[in-house]
Amino acid sequence: MITEVSAVAFRQNLGEMLNQVQYRNDSILIKKDGKTVAALVDAELFARIRRMRDRFDALSGQLAESYADVPAEEGLAEIDALVAQERGR
Repeated sequence: MITEVSAVAFRQNLGEMLNQVQYRNDSILIKKDGKTVAALVDAELFARIRRMRDRFDALSGQLAESYADVPAEEGLAEIDALVAQERGR
């Protein structure tokens, strides 16, 4: 479950919020002035997110290297064609 709370409510109920995340695997979205500014998630989920981000960064770097000598228009056209092909499946 995802709970949204104000920063003030979060600060006032930190212990309870930590229990929600730790024992019920909930996530807490913390809002300030109506805008989401942070999230409190289970440590295991956070570790998975970090691994996914690291893998994404590595793959992005490999793509950038592979297309370094390709003009931008040509690379974008190839990407658009591949996306269209996948969506057609």
